[in-house]
Amino acid sequence: MIVTALFSVALLSACGNRITEDHSAHNNSSARITNENVSPGAHDSMGHGAGMDHSEMQSSPGAASAQFELQFLDTMIAHHQGAVDMAQLADVRAQRQELKELAANIISDQEREIAKMSEWRDRWFEGKPQAINMAFPGMLEGMKGMDIKKLESLKGNEFDIEFVRQMIPHHEGAIVMAKALRANDSKAEVKELAEDIIAAQEGEIKQMQEWLSKWAK
Repeated sequence: MIVTALFSVALLSACGNRITEDHSAHNNSSARITNENVSPGAHDSMGHGAGMDHSEMQSSPGAASAQFELQFLDTMIAHHQGAVDMAQLADVRAQRQELKELAANIISDQEREIAKMSEWRDRWFEGKPQAINMAFPGMLEGMKGMDIKKLESLKGNEFDIEFVRQMIPHHEGAIVMAKALRANDSKAEVKELAEDIIAAQEGEIKQMQEWLSKWAK
């Protein structure tokens, strides 16, 4: 999907810079790449999971002045991609099968939601500049604790503990974002997605908190 691929390029260019509203930081007119042209290994080659520092993403130029619903879609796509990148490490680094299963569910659920939001974005906001807004309620709080480089250096029990320590606040940020959408005028299908995000991630947070209390002893 066009927007998903565009976000892949944008996330790579954005990470490694300080979180800022500096509108001269980068140009969002990058050529678009369709999914059909992306090879199976393109995910890593574009930077996802390969030591990206999502915590230092910056806002898109002019994002705060974009339509609220567009800000939500673009910002939540970027936020979801961060969770997917973290979760992809679990299959080979996690010790516990239950954590691997949770990570697989995160990947499946959030990639499906990314595809849905990308489709809406293409349909409703075609041609609009990217509107990732780090000041969107919950976004900064959800991303600032992410440290994929640290996760890539860990295995076994240490990875398991660090993963849930990072994913809990990341999920909490998504819930705040979804509740902000709930409180604003928006299309019914987007509000339904926001409610799904709240329900799913509140359940996962509860599970991870239980695990953390056991594993960190």
